[in-house]
Amino acid sequence: MTPPDLVLAVGNPSRGDDALGPAFAQHLEASFGPEIAAGQLEVLTDFQLNVEHSLDLLGRHRVVFVDATLESAAPFTFSPVTPRADHTFTSHALSPSAVLEAWHRVERGPPPSCFQLALRGTRFELGEPLTPQARDTLQQAARFFDAWWSGRAAPQIA
Repeated sequence: MTPPDLVLAVGNPSRGDDALGPAFAQHLEASFGPEIAAGQLEVLTDFQLNVEHSLDLLGRHRVVFVDATLESAAPFTFSPVTPRADHTFTSHALSPSAVLEAWHRVERGPPPSCFQLALRGTRFELGEPLTPQARDTLQQAARFFDAWWSGRAAPQIA
């Protein structure tokens, strides 16, 4: 059985604040262990989004794409994602909108409800650790997600 909710966290743990996506996934695995074990939530991580990730949307109710970016308002933004062939919002191969566009072209139907959790990062150099600001962003985003997923927070902030 496919869990109804999916978090797709992307980033490179060896590149400073780009590790925010994988660090967020680790938080979820620690905080939502029972829900993951019960098949309510799945957490996937990868270095970048690819067209194959559109297949991970099959059978889902909600999907959240998590990634670090220089372009987000601090500390993070949480917004709906719609299918669109576009340039990426980060340095990764595909944007969440492009993944949904691939879904739309293959499945010919509406995708699940999808959101983008864009975590503000500032340093992405190889070999750097998370910055103190990124650690603070991670904590704030984790608190927001915990409340949103459990229905205690509004579905969109900007």
